[in-house]
This record gives sequence, C-alpha cells and structure tokens, in this order.
Amino acid sequence: MHFRDRAQAGRLLARELATLRDDKDVLILGVPRGGVVVAYEVAKALHAPLDVYITRKLGAPHNPELAIGALASDGTVFVDRDLVRSVGVPDDYLRSETERQRIEIARRMEAYRGVRPEPQLEGKTVVLVDDGVATGSTVLASLRAIRQHKPKHLMLAVPVGAADSLAMLAQEADLVVSLYSPEVFWAVGAFYSDFGQTSDEEVVRLLREWS
Repeated sequence: MHFRDRAQAGRLLARELATLRDDKDVLILGVPRGGVVVAYEVAKALHAPLDVYITRKLGAPHNPELAIGALASDGTVFVDRDLVRSVGVPDDYLRSETERQRIEIARRMEAYRGVRPEPQLEGKTVVLVDDGVATGSTVLASLRAIRQHKPKHLMLAVPVGAADSLAMLAQEADLVVSLYSPEVFWAVGAFYSDFGQTSDEEVVRLLREWS
C-alpha cells in the first residue's frame, strides 16, 4: 500500500473511523508535525474537534533518528532501557536530551496553541493520529500520558505502522486502527510518494481552520 501524501492517507483513514462521525464525545489529537495533516482530514470527515498532542522523540547519541525514548508534553517520559543499554547511552546524555526536548515541547506548545487552553480529555473518546509508526516510542509515551487523563476510550489511528510496533501499542490503546501493517518495515516515509517535512506554519494553519 502506498499513499500519495498525508492528506490522502488521512481521508482513507477517516473511512475506517466512520462509525465515530458526529459523536459529540470524540476528540482528534494529531501528533506534530506530520500527524496533524492526517488528523486534520480525519477530524473534517468525522465532524470532530481537532487539537495537538505534543510528544518528542529522545534521539540516540550520533544518531538522532534512533528513538531511545520519548517525552510527552505533560512530562511523561518513556525510556527504552534495553536499547539504552545496548547502545551505551550515558545517563548525563539522557538527562540533557530530555531537557532539550522539554524546551522544544514548550516552544511548540506556544507556537501551536498560544493562549488556547489544552483540551479536556477526561470522559472523551480520544483518537490519537500520526502519519505512521516505526519504533512506536513517541506514540507509546503519548498514549501513556493521555491515559492518565482518564479518557472514556483511547484509540490510535495511523495509515501505516510496523506490525510489531502496532502489536506493542495495542496493549496501551483500547483500539488500534491501521490501514497497512507490513512485517518488513523500513521507514514511514517509504510508504508515501510525498513525505515532505511539515512546517510549524502549516500546523498552525490547519488548527486554525478547524477550530
């Protein structure tokens, strides 16, 4: 399965979530940046409110694309201890990387939400949307953090994800919806024709359009 771009993937994903349309308890949360483009299409199709849930990957030394953990906006930290040991990540690096991502989360919160209050999650059917799942570390931290706010139901919806990662995340969410979960998985971008970087400006525009 191959998607033209994130917008098309979002429209296809929305079809799988059609039973949630016009449900007043539904809240769509996009994972910035690329996940917000997908979530925007889902929110439009379901007539549901859209917001962001900001979680940042903790990158490995000398290989920032390798996720050794993640930090959520409410301070929830997930660390893959097995990977940290195998890579040999020093404790001082882990502390500094966590603080660096904490600063970036604060910047994004200000840029994306401004003075708007954070959404109320308690009692809601929360659908967390991203453009894909590779290792799952970032999404795992998000799900665990959201769960602490006592949503009625917690769902994860992605166009594509690694099969083993989705199986792991299914233990954290009440339901995982994915259009494609190949056993052999290289990178999320490999399943998109256009996987260009999403800008902060586009995220802000989409949130304003559907606020």
